[in-house]
Amino acid sequence: MADSTGLQFVSPYAFAAMQKVDVVRLAALSDPELRLLLPCLVRMALCAPADQSQAWAQDKKLILRLLSGVEAVNSIVALLSVDFHALEQDARKEQQLRHKAGGSNGESILVSQLQHGLTLEFEHSDPLRRLRLTLSELLAIMNKVADSNGEFFLKSSELFESPVYLEEVADVLCILQAELPSLLPIVDVAEALLHVRNGDWFLCLLVANVPDSFNEVCRGLIKNGERQDEESMGGRRRTEALRQLCQMNPSQALNIRAMVVEECHLPGLGVALTLDYKPDMADEAVSPLVSYVSGLLLGTNGKVRTWFSMFIRNGQQRKRESSSVLWQMRRQLLLELVAILPRSRSTHVPNDSDMGEESSSGYSGLREEHVVKASALLRLYCALMGIAGLRPTDEEAEQLLQLMTSRPPATPAGVRFVSLSFCKLLAFPTLVSTPEQEQLMVMWLSWMIKEEEYFESAAGVSASFGEMLLLVAMYFHSNQLSSIIELVCSTLGMKIAIKPSSLSKMKTIFTQEIFTEQVVTAHAVRVAVTNNLSANIQGFLPIHCIYQLLRSRAFTKHKVSIKDWIYRQLCETTAPLHTQLLPLIDAYINSILTPASKANPEATNQPITEQEILNVFQSSAGQGEGGRGGRLRYTITTQLLILYYILSYEENLLSSTKALALMQKKPKSYSATLMDQIPIKYLVTQALGLQQELGGLHSALLRLLATNYPHLCLVEDWVCEEEVTGTLPLLRRMMLTSNTCRYTQSQLHQAFQKLPSSSPRLMRILEHLTLLSPGDLIPYAEALTASTALLLEPAVPRRILQTLNKLWMGLNTVMPRRLWVMTVNALQPSAKLLRQQRYSQNDLMVDPLIVLRCDQRVYRCPPLMDIVLHMLNGYLLASKAYLHCHLKETADFDRQNQTVSSLGLAGQPDTPEVTREELKNALLAAQDSAAVQILLEVCLPTSEEQQLGASTESLLKSMRAPPGKATPGYPVAGAGPGARRSGEQAEPEGGLLSDLREVQCLICCLLHQMFIADPNIAKLVHFQGYPQALLPLTVAGIPSIHICLDFIPELLAQPQLEKQIFAIQLLSYLCTQYALPKSLSVARLATGVMGTLLTVLTRAKRFSFFMPTLPCLVAFCQAFPPLYDDVAALLVQVGQVCASDVATKARDIDPLIARLQYLKEKPQEVLLPGGGSSKLSLPQRTAEELGGSDPDVQLCYRVEATFMDIISSSLNGL
Repeated sequence: MADSTGLQFVSPYAFAAMQKVDVVRLAALSDPELRLLLPCLVRMALCAPADQSQAWAQDKKLILRLLSGVEAVNSIVALLSVDFHALEQDARKEQQLRHKAGGSNGESILVSQLQHGLTLEFEHSDPLRRLRLTLSELLAIMNKVADSNGEFFLKSSELFESPVYLEEVADVLCILQAELPSLLPIVDVAEALLHVRNGDWFLCLLVANVPDSFNEVCRGLIKNGERQDEESMGGRRRTEALRQLCQMNPSQALNIRAMVVEECHLPGLGVALTLDYKPDMADEAVSPLVSYVSGLLLGTNGKVRTWFSMFIRNGQQRKRESSSVLWQMRRQLLLELVAILPRSRSTHVPNDSDMGEESSSGYSGLREEHVVKASALLRLYCALMGIAGLRPTDEEAEQLLQLMTSRPPATPAGVRFVSLSFCKLLAFPTLVSTPEQEQLMVMWLSWMIKEEEYFESAAGVSASFGEMLLLVAMYFHSNQLSSIIELVCSTLGMKIAIKPSSLSKMKTIFTQEIFTEQVVTAHAVRVAVTNNLSANIQGFLPIHCIYQLLRSRAFTKHKVSIKDWIYRQLCETTAPLHTQLLPLIDAYINSILTPASKANPEATNQPITEQEILNVFQSSAGQGEGGRGGRLRYTITTQLLILYYILSYEENLLSSTKALALMQKKPKSYSATLMDQIPIKYLVTQALGLQQELGGLHSALLRLLATNYPHLCLVEDWVCEEEVTGTLPLLRRMMLTSNTCRYTQSQLHQAFQKLPSSSPRLMRILEHLTLLSPGDLIPYAEALTASTALLLEPAVPRRILQTLNKLWMGLNTVMPRRLWVMTVNALQPSAKLLRQQRYSQNDLMVDPLIVLRCDQRVYRCPPLMDIVLHMLNGYLLASKAYLHCHLKETADFDRQNQTVSSLGLAGQPDTPEVTREELKNALLAAQDSAAVQILLEVCLPTSEEQQLGASTESLLKSMRAPPGKATPGYPVAGAGPGARRSGEQAEPEGGLLSDLREVQCLICCLLHQMFIADPNIAKLVHFQGYPQALLPLTVAGIPSIHICLDFIPELLAQPQLEKQIFAIQLLSYLCTQYALPKSLSVARLATGVMGTLLTVLTRAKRFSFFMPTLPCLVAFCQAFPPLYDDVAALLVQVGQVCASDVATKARDIDPLIARLQYLKEKPQEVLLPGGGSSKLSLPQRTAEELGGSDPDVQLCYRVEATFMDIISSSLNGL
């Protein structure tokens, strides 16, 4: 506002005195300064104060004394003597009148007709009329502002423009606002004053006389302001007014600037306030202007960034004006840049001797205290040019290039400055426009390469700019320009739009003058690995460079070995895991297995040797599956990475066998001996607790284990791990003090050897071991497993066996493979029966059934049988994975060899692959079914147990019919329901609580899991068949056996009579256990099959078939009463066929036929009411008599007995 130049504004000193009502400071003001504050001071002196303290009374006297000598006070006192209430009423009436008239300047209630201009009227008027004149003019402006809809206008007002009466008008304005605050809100008055000349001066006087309204006025002006203030005259006037207010109260300037950013209005004001702000210590910190503009453009608020970028872009479109805030900002930034430039810098390119003098004398060196400022300026200019679209002038570009090619001291800040300068060159290559500038840049890049190692060692940082140079060179060679752009944006910390085409000049310089590809690979191998590499180390590291070179296959192309570097870097890692390590390992494995080109299949990297891998695990060779040793030499992170490398290498090798076979190339696989020495499960368990620090390594290891080592991923093991690592075990271990670990392995071994006399001591030792963590149990593993066979003696307490089982399951969570081998070898039969053999891990994977060739006593020791079943399940899975890998390893190479050898031969069959797969599946099926059959055989009671009364039916009795009902499959010729009840009553004392029962439950649980995992196993086992005595056990104990209903029809269709009998017996138990619609349909089918077979079987086969299957019809009818008619018809038909055969031998069988017909037609009359005896008595015959009878006679009596059982069971169920 140039119109207010020459007017005296309120000084910061005077405003501070008014804010604090500091009378002493007010008294020190000059008369012109005091004149501006008179309205407030006079009101303060005349009005009754709220503060009645003595101190204020004294201050008030001083103010009166201060005002007593000022002549203008009298006119202000006269103004205060007016009736403001009447004045306000007239003003409101005038507002209503104007509102009705549509805002036109018609009649005025406040001011009658003016005889002269406003200025003369004001001069000749009394105080009241002066108030009316000013109020009328002010209200007119305020109304026009309200009706302008945001469009700026400048109101020409004689009253506010006359320099003679400005002070009197200001007095009237201040008094009006103070006395009529509801009519004249100070924010609205301030807004109106922007539309008159000298408005900023009036505004400052108004706020100075009401100092507590400063923030309110500023916020109102900012909120009503324009988004881009330099675009319009109104915006510039508003900015200038707020700038004058902040000069009057500089302590609030930064707060006002914060309001500007918050509202995203008046960006020029924010910059102007920053330019006006002078810090106390300018040389010791980054300048306020750099900090402010950088915060706007590089902050997280996208709205603010867009708003300020628009300010920069719009400001460049106008002609260069010295008064423009944008050009003032650019000039200030350039001055700051020039101030920190090294002296004597120019675009002159010195020769080699000059360079030597430079390095020795410090020529062109950036001072250490200026490095941070220089980095901040570089980032700011990057943001201005890349985000806000600033187009630098020639002078700015020249000075920027001088700064970027400066040589900072070897400090961490210096490394950061060089990285920023390099990235700025890549982001804005247009800064280099002349050949001299290009030569200067090349010399600077050469200096970077030469000084990189010195900077890294002197600065003490792991991430230097050398790695970035190397990485950019690799990207240029592989034409990955998008990766260079990402690298630049990441280093600068901002997203900049860089066109790949703009990098063509830099690409030429890098690939042809500075870094050829051979130089890149040779240099990369010599770069030292990063010590203690972790995610905490930021920046670009050697690992980034090696990774890119591996991806581009530069090492194999130029025959440079990288294996040793990668191995050293993997050994120098720690948590948290660096994100580049897993991609590095994957790229390395790919470079080992896949040649760089088909023309040169030998162009691959070398894998890490087995000895190097063993060195990593040698400190933990006693740990996990290999025991537990002393202090770790390598970190757990290194060991997990090496484990990931091995597992991933083996998986990729299997998946690449076909491609490798075509190239007649077979990389070496790691031996099983090596894998046995690596504590896989222990390491994965450790990784589970470090998931936050290891990133995705734990999940990647689990994926590889599930593929290659499924026996280490059993669900039961995971559940057991939860029990071992849960809250309760942790609390128990917290109670275990370090000095209580007093038992050694030898003491444990001795306690085992002295069993059973040492049972109490052994129990104490084992109970103590349960308090230890699985990792701490590892040293005791050998002593625990070696003496397991001693626990099979009869006098060993059950509690010791259960505790040993618990300890074994805990050890199984950390060292399963080695533990399994030790346990299998320990449970072999004694040397008296069989020559003992020490089995290896490979032996057990090839033949999992070795696990079941243990001491027979184990089969009646439930805690140890649980362990054996766990191992069997694991080795069956391991065998599947082993055979799959073996087939995959050899199939492709063998087929390729056959193809090569059979060239030229016609009619060569292409079936080896199919044959191999079929043989493998057949072997696995035979293996699984053999295991199931052995386990089922174990469930049968021994002869001693049978003598004691044990029966496999015991498991079923608790779940089947109550006493008196038939048990299908177990009838004896001539035995009725009463005989079966007496058999149940003969069950030995102790009932179901026996070792056999517990072993049966364990086996049924495992079979249930196996049937669920592969239903084909259940089908194969039941097609093979097993003892009929086991059917009650399997049907009741294996929940998933109901799937047999799917293939029983197929089993019934088999030609072998034994399979048909087994199918019907199995179906009878399934119908009772699972009375489902599907069971009904299969039972109806079975009844039909029996009827069909009756007509085709010979006399001998008929007896063999129907004697065991007829009692099964009892279960059919018991489960499904609708089948009664079909079953009864079948029984009569069987009886008739048999009776006809008997009749040919002149035997009287008619009474039997008559009884069968009667049973079929009137079954309800067979039993008397009250359960009495039958009307048709069944003759009692001894077993000897029946045994010597004719087969048809026996079958006839079996039919009759079946009828009676059906009727008895149905009537008992009513």
